Amino acid sequence: MKPIKIKAIYIIWLREMRRIWRFKSELIGSLVMPVMFLVFLGLGLNGAAVPGIPRGVSYIDFIMAGVIGMTLLFNSMFGGMDLLWEKEMGFLKEVMVSPVSRLSIFIGKVVASSTTSIIESVMILLLGMLLGFKFPDFGRFMLTLMFMLVTSFTFLGLGLAISSRMKDTQGFPVVMNFVIFPLFFLSGAFYPVEALPGILRPLCYFDPLTYGVDGMRAVLIGVSSMPPILDFAVLSLFCLAIILIGVHLFETGSDIGN
Repeated sequence: MKPIKIKAIYIIWLREMRRIWRFKSELIGSLVMPVMFLVFLGLGLNGAAVPGIPRGVSYIDFIMAGVIGMTLLFNSMFGGMDLLWEKEMGFLKEVMVSPVSRLSIFIGKVVASSTTSIIESVMILLLGMLLGFKFPDFGRFMLTLMFMLVTSFTFLGLGLAISSRMKDTQGFPVVMNFVIFPLFFLSGAFYPVEALPGILRPLCYFDPLTYGVDGMRAVLIGVSSMPPILDFAVLSLFCLAIILIGVHLFETGSDIGN
């Protein structure tokens, strides 16, 4: 097994950052949907009495963690699309024949895509200030970043694991939508988990995004269904398991780079 090369990881990360810098429209375009949810849904229901939300907590404050979770989920999962494009364009094949381990390539892709996702999530936080959301102090901001990072790693690992076993880009969005929307709607992003029907509620606890959103909500506004330390612990276990599965599928994928 080839060793992990930090320089290779850095080069893959730097390539992605340069691409985002050159094509800023991609970054701006990916912010449109979460901003629309934040503006129209947040402001539209800001004065409404939403069942399950504690008194004194505005709806826009409540859904901020959910919108960030949505941004991380969608961007991270579709990070697997880049792998498929690079496979079709031949770039991945060139990387595979270099003296770089597949593990280094996988880590580089995860770090690069997670950086982009976190930048976009921080931009969502800043935009929320214009709508009345109070930006957290430094300590709470750093804790939020920790939740963002682990959440992003979790779903990047899942997206790359799925794309490692796919051969074309046409089927990827279909598979992603089949995976993404159940994860999103079961996470309690826009409503408390307790508000779901009893038959669906147990499924929420098998959803990693539930713990990411709940943990960020606890840090940002002090409201959560579970203790934040439990959220972080369970989310980290999900992250570790999915990353290990993703690395295995990526390393053993016979068609990667072909």
